[in-house]
Formats: sequence, structure tokens, C-alpha cells
Amino acid sequence: MSKSRPVQPQGSGESDRTLNVPTTLTRRHLRFGWWTLLLFLSLGLVLEALHAFKASGYLSVAHETRRLMWTLAHAHGTLLGIINVAFAFTIRALPQWPARSRSFASACLLGATILMPAGFFLGGINVRAGDPGLGIVLLPIGGLLLVAAVLLTSLGASKYRE
Repeated sequence: MSKSRPVQPQGSGESDRTLNVPTTLTRRHLRFGWWTLLLFLSLGLVLEALHAFKASGYLSVAHETRRLMWTLAHAHGTLLGIINVAFAFTIRALPQWPARSRSFASACLLGATILMPAGFFLGGINVRAGDPGLGIVLLPIGGLLLVAAVLLTSLGASKYRE
């Protein structure tokens, strides 16, 4: 008896090796997205606990910038986690998307998911006179990576029609 091989979709014209790359990226973004969601939703619960316990280092007027930065870290991290999950499904929906563009968009999205919330969070640690700390410099880098990822993904989705 011969061993059975996975069935390829008819008319796909792609080898198993080519199909493996989107599968690897899909799994990477699903794992990364869900773990990111867990991390930043947990951070949101910590922030709520700081409110509940009236933590002065978080709630006092003198720490308004810290509160804003950490709230923005939570919100952006959560949103970027969801975007990673959506990106995983986008990869599966666009098997014709060229590997180079797809991989670059993936790397940009992963970088943005780390740098943007990290910039907000680190910027809120050492606030001076209402200005965020030095960590905030990560934010524009992450923002540019996010724009690149979204642009490449939009182009990849627009280029191929059924």
C-alpha cells in the first residue's frame, strides 16, 4: 500500500513547499496574535486594578501622562493582536501573494506589534514634567512598520481577483 499524500486544491499550481510558507506564517501570526491579546488584555486588567485600589502612582494628576501612555499601550497592543490574527487569515485567503512581499509585510507587522505598545509603555515609566520618557521614540518606528505592513497587505489583496 502506498502512503497517502495531502491533497492539493485543484488548479492551485503551487507546490507543497510553496504552500508551506503561508502555513508557517499563518501559524506564526495566529500564535503571536493570540499571545499578544492575552498579554495586553491582562495589562488592561492590571490597569483596572490600579484604578480599583486607587494607586496614587497611577491615578494622581501628577501621573496623568503615565496613565495615558499605559492606556495607549494596552489599547494598541490589543488592537495589534487582533490585526495579527486577521493577517493570519489574510495569508490563507491570498495564496498567490508573492512570498517576498508577504514575508516583508509579516516582519513589519511583527515589529510594529512589539515596538508600538513598548514605546507607549516605556514612555510612561519615566515621565518628566508631563512629557513621556525616552521609550516613546519606539512609537514612530513601529508606526512606520505598521503602515508598511498594511500597505503591502492592501496591495496583495487588491492585486488578485477570483
